[in-house]
Amino acid sequence: QVQLVESGGGLVQAGGSLRLSCAASGRTFSRSRYAMGWFRQAPVKEREFVAAISWSDGSTYYADSVKGRFTISKDNAKNTVYLQMNALKFEDTAVYYCNADPTSSWAGVGYWGQGTQVTVSS
Repeated sequence: QVQLVESGGGLVQAGGSLRLSCAASGRTFSRSRYAMGWFRQAPVKEREFVAAISWSDGSTYYADSVKGRFTISKDNAKNTVYLQMNALKFEDTAVYYCNADPTSSWAGVGYWGQGTQVTVSS
């Protein structure tokens, strides 16, 4: 099993910043088996890909809507990934989920965290 625990959400004004964290653990978790990503789901919308990172070489991938504003990073020693969110917009309001993907396809498969709410006030 794989456990993902997110933290760092909250309420912020438009233009502000937040940093999300996701700590991975579990009997079957290993950095070689799972790539890590962030998704989000706003009310009455489908869950969408936000960003992803490779444990091995640090390659990063972003949705067009967050490029230049969000940065995904990792700490291999802590099995933790981060999502630094700057210049937040009202439309970034959503529940953000950490994802451990065994396929590196970013298709929304694998394990999920419980989600953390990000609310951006306009």
